[in-house]
Amino acid sequence: MATDARPADAPLILVADDVEANVELLFDQLHVLGFRAIAAADGPAALAAAFEHRPDLCILDVAMPAGDLGCDERDTGFEVCRRIKRDPRTARTPVVFVTALSDTTDRVKAIEAGGDDFLTKPHNRLVLGARVRSLLRYKAAMDALEDSTRKLRELEKLRDDLMKMIVHDLKSPLTTVLATLEMLLDEDFGPLTEQQRRALLETEGKAEDLLGLIEDLLEIRRIEETSIMLKPEPIAPAAMLNEIVHEWSTRLQQAACTATVDAADDAPVFEADKALLRRVFGNLVQNAITHSTRAVAIQLSARREGGGILFTVADNGPGIPPEYHEIIFRKFEQVHTPNAPRLRGSGLGLAFCKLVVTAHGGRIWVQSAGAGQGSAFHIALPLRPPAPAPPPA
Repeated sequence: MATDARPADAPLILVADDVEANVELLFDQLHVLGFRAIAAADGPAALAAAFEHRPDLCILDVAMPAGDLGCDERDTGFEVCRRIKRDPRTARTPVVFVTALSDTTDRVKAIEAGGDDFLTKPHNRLVLGARVRSLLRYKAAMDALEDSTRKLRELEKLRDDLMKMIVHDLKSPLTTVLATLEMLLDEDFGPLTEQQRRALLETEGKAEDLLGLIEDLLEIRRIEETSIMLKPEPIAPAAMLNEIVHEWSTRLQQAACTATVDAADDAPVFEADKALLRRVFGNLVQNAITHSTRAVAIQLSARREGGGILFTVADNGPGIPPEYHEIIFRKFEQVHTPNAPRLRGSGLGLAFCKLVVTAHGGRIWVQSAGAGQGSAFHIALPLRPPAPAPPPA
């Protein structure tokens, strides 16, 4: 295998050809173009050089000795290209075929093998240079994109790991705070005035909201890691929706809001993880209350839809502009509209809802014209969730 000495930062080109005169010609042309080059005289040597030196581009002859590659010598270049493109270390390396063969069948074989370009001998030096530079620019762009994607994934993992650690560290002291507030409200440390009781109740409510946020964070993490196991049980739609309204009755009364249930007679009993679904509907009710500057009317409905069930949580609040209908279901994304108060929140509630609904084999979406037209969140669920996937080997 021959080499030449160009600047160390010059692109490295692998030339694979069993005719020494062809190799010398390509070396001279690449030298003039400012590239470094290494040579191989047969298929196995070309593969070994590609994996060892990781060239920026490969120039392959088609017909050359196959060695132990197990292919016809007339197709050695195609087999080398296939193996280069199949290996993760060299998959993005551009391959140019330079050969005396000019049949259409050979060009098709070159494309099917993963080749990026095809030059027929005798080739023009300027054309070779232009195509090599073009492919090198493409490879550089793909390498930069891959590097950016890798860094983004690393940052996302770091953020998620840091969040998970912080959340776990927050849960323990918060539980102690809630326990102390409960003891104070039970007057274990002495009687309370009415003003003190109201202040403690408000503090307890905020602490419970924070605990709910922490639980959402942990739940989202568990669902994303696919380690959560649903606990399906038969659920009557009307009964569940009425339970949710009763659970939120105090909060609704405080905000001067109303909530009604409209479960159709044909709404079927279905199977789902009731605890998770109650939290989904709780998030939707809470959003309807807190994202409006005035009292809102909320309606929770259920009806049969195809072979499953369709739930809807609708309100007459400020609405959501159509351009945000997809964004709101992403983690940490929040939308602030002119008619809604600016809230301090995590942007996790709807992301949690989407993960839970998806885990049940359903889907969730929103309909809203925005600008004070209200919102309607729809949840379509099958009558029973899909069977859990088997654990990976």
